[in-house]
Amino acid sequence: MRLIPITATLAIAAAVAVPSRAQVPTPTGGTAPTANAADVESIDAILGALYDVISGPAGQARDWDRFRSLFVDGAKLSPTGQPEGSSTVRSRFMSVEDYVSGSGGFLEERGFFESEIGRVTEEFGAIAHAFSTYQSQWTPDGEVFQRGINSIQLLWDHERWWIVSILWWGVGPDEEIPAKYVGK
Repeated sequence: MRLIPITATLAIAAAVAVPSRAQVPTPTGGTAPTANAADVESIDAILGALYDVISGPAGQARDWDRFRSLFVDGAKLSPTGQPEGSSTVRSRFMSVEDYVSGSGGFLEERGFFESEIGRVTEEFGAIAHAFSTYQSQWTPDGEVFQRGINSIQLLWDHERWWIVSILWWGVGPDEEIPAKYVGK
């Protein structure tokens, strides 16, 4: 997932639609829009839906209710990085709504494509962790401007998968990512 600089985030005045899909309970006690069953039937499906919903050309509205439907109520999205010239790593904790309102307008205005280029997944009981390696481009066939890893925590409620949190670290296109995280 792309970390939008705070200055750009503050400059974006994105109108966020109120969820319009029927709401369903989440395992955390809140609600989320009803998901398309095909989006949440497997880890492959939910991660595919995650990348699909944030990707699209400039001028294309994203289906933010679809995005919301992938997450438990209270889920956290946490971009992490080291500001240029700093020796300190920083992380920001956002709700799903913070991400939609802070980055949604930028993604739709600018165009943005993120795709998975590798994954390592571990599962135990009803939980899973996916190290999902990604690359980001402004157009589908454009130059890669960023790669990184989304550390995604998931929960299986015996009916569907839910995203609980995403912590990500992006790097430049030429920085090395260990080979074990690249390639499916």
